[in-house]
Amino acid sequence: MTGRRVFISGLGLISALGTDLNETRAAFDKGLKGIRPLGLFPTPDNQPLPVGEIRGLTLTGTVPRTHRLARIAARQALAGVSTVPDAVVVGTTTGGMLTTEKLLKERVSDPEAYRFHSPASVAEDIAEQCGCRGPVLTVSTACSSGAVAIKIALELIRSGKAGRVLAGGADALCRLIYYGFNSLQLIDPMGARPLDRDRRGMTVAEGAAMLLLEGGDSRNSAVEILGAGLSCDAFHPTAPHPEGKGALAAMKSALRDAGLTHADIDYINLHGTGTPDNDLSEARAVGALFKHPQPPLSSIKGAMGHSLAAAGAIEAVIAASCVRAQWIPGNSGLKNPDPELKLDPVRRTQSAPVGSVLSNSFGFGGNNASVVIGRAITNDRSNAAGTHPLMVTGSACITGAGHTRRTLRQIAAGKSCRGMLFAGDITRDLSPKRVRRLQRLPRLALALAGHAHANSGDRDSPDAIFFGTGWGALSETHRFLTRLFETDEKFPGPTDFIGSVHNAPAGQVAMMFDATGANVTTTGGDYSFEQALMVAGLLCKDNGKTALVMGADENHENLSCLLDKSVTAAETPSDGGGALLVKPVPVKPGVAPGGISIHLAFYGGAESGADIAAELVHALGVSRRINTRFGFVLAGIPGACRVDGDRQLRRFREISGFNGPVIDYRKLTGEFSAASAVAAVMAVRLTESGKIPGAFCGDRSVPLDGKGGLVLGLGRCVTAVEVQPR
Repeated sequence: MTGRRVFISGLGLISALGTDLNETRAAFDKGLKGIRPLGLFPTPDNQPLPVGEIRGLTLTGTVPRTHRLARIAARQALAGVSTVPDAVVVGTTTGGMLTTEKLLKERVSDPEAYRFHSPASVAEDIAEQCGCRGPVLTVSTACSSGAVAIKIALELIRSGKAGRVLAGGADALCRLIYYGFNSLQLIDPMGARPLDRDRRGMTVAEGAAMLLLEGGDSRNSAVEILGAGLSCDAFHPTAPHPEGKGALAAMKSALRDAGLTHADIDYINLHGTGTPDNDLSEARAVGALFKHPQPPLSSIKGAMGHSLAAAGAIEAVIAASCVRAQWIPGNSGLKNPDPELKLDPVRRTQSAPVGSVLSNSFGFGGNNASVVIGRAITNDRSNAAGTHPLMVTGSACITGAGHTRRTLRQIAAGKSCRGMLFAGDITRDLSPKRVRRLQRLPRLALALAGHAHANSGDRDSPDAIFFGTGWGALSETHRFLTRLFETDEKFPGPTDFIGSVHNAPAGQVAMMFDATGANVTTTGGDYSFEQALMVAGLLCKDNGKTALVMGADENHENLSCLLDKSVTAAETPSDGGGALLVKPVPVKPGVAPGGISIHLAFYGGAESGADIAAELVHALGVSRRINTRFGFVLAGIPGACRVDGDRQLRRFREISGFNGPVIDYRKLTGEFSAASAVAAVMAVRLTESGKIPGAFCGDRSVPLDGKGGLVLGLGRCVTAVEVQPR
């Protein structure tokens, strides 16, 4: 195998148990717990549940709590480092939700006040703080987000797309999380007691952790990311598979990726939330993989609570510390081990030889991630690396004009597709049972997935799902918060909470297809689809299995105009999305596989004053190559970035000398974050047709003569998606 090894050169951590790694380790040694009654905001009847709240955190200005936590962890991880990271990957679920809740409750209508709402704004803030101009990715896969971010960072370095990546997770407590989990009756009023016979639930918490990862040799680091694995239960929106099949698959995948066997693991850091179902499911998975005697194992969530998207990153930092300092944390809250689990948890923190750790993180939607962290040793072990060419086998889109055929007919005529398709028309080919209780965004996702699969003619279902959404499920989020406020925070809606997480639509798609491979949701604003495509290129393996790469966003009459400045300036409320069924194709010398390929060729930040258009042209090739390879450009300029985007496009044309048609596609699709997913489908279909409609080139269609197309994203970031005939 080939590829770069990935070492940990910096660690940052803040949680309810300590403001850095040293404090946290000392707290474990003393057997302390950071769980106490909520004090962050008032609760009905003044009877707050226990939470893992960080006390004494000073907040000034308008930067929300999650962002502050992420900054603290990032500063620790980057301490003493002068080189800027090549990329930033952050897992989060809440973003600026705590601030947004206050604004909505006070009926604040100024969109500027909501500028930090998006989960993407956390990673963007960190990138700005440290000066990163490379890819800035946001992962939102519920409670596995932080661990998934580490997996993506690992593959970025292995592939050679980055040499140094800052990766981790951050989440702050907020009403949505506190009341949401309580509405599902998943909170233990006594505090989490993982693996205990009398456990009754989890303890929600907050925190952040960041890891600075570097490719190269081990001279400057004692700890290495050995491997990581992802899977999806494809079983239920919230409950884990009862036999732990998804958890087992993630652990096996992580061990294969690390080149280890179960016998090489010295300690297992369990997900161990303290809920009856989760602990039992994970225990069965561990029992199936690790025959007796099992390695030492424990859950740390009884000490600090479950910090959601931050949990996987926090536990990765703890795992790295275990390897560095040779210790194992005790399983706080455990008094009477549950005999049904057939586990023997470590009761008290202790010194022990630890060469490698398996750390588990599982989330809503059946999103599972396992990370293997171990001692850096001198050998020639390396891991498979590189991105795989993705061949498009099926495609579909939805706009205000309708489904794929009607949308493409309108576009071919140069006519607008702006607007919102009626809900009944979106789900016309889905059974009532499939869409029962689902709101607009998951319906869009299911419809797109089904149509892309049907278009492929492939009898096999996709194995993996990569979903990009700028704002997530706004309908469910608004319904949950509205009901919460109208009932004085006494009667939240559990169904709406389940659907409010950003990865809920991807989970529904996984269940529809029984897709048990990787399931990753990215939420990078106007560049969410491009992020999903990048992750698909990194994670799709050359195994002949297919994957869905999707992007979708809904327009919400109350929230969209507050959260998305591009929507605020639009004349017509619009939404929709696109989906591509793709398959990695082995690169065989002398063999032309045929079909249409797609990949993300460029991703960079555009706010530093550098000539980003020149960097784009350099990445794509010299002017002659660009004109030889591309017969058209679809340019996406969000309304809020129109001035900068127009300037970037002019500069691109000036430097590249591109002489083909340039289509400003957002003037056709309308303003919504996932419009680039529609543009990708447009590019695929135009390339398949072999011609450019006359509406874009002087009333007569023009043959492409074997050329492909380029989808540009402009504005705050600049991206380039290449679509080529093979």
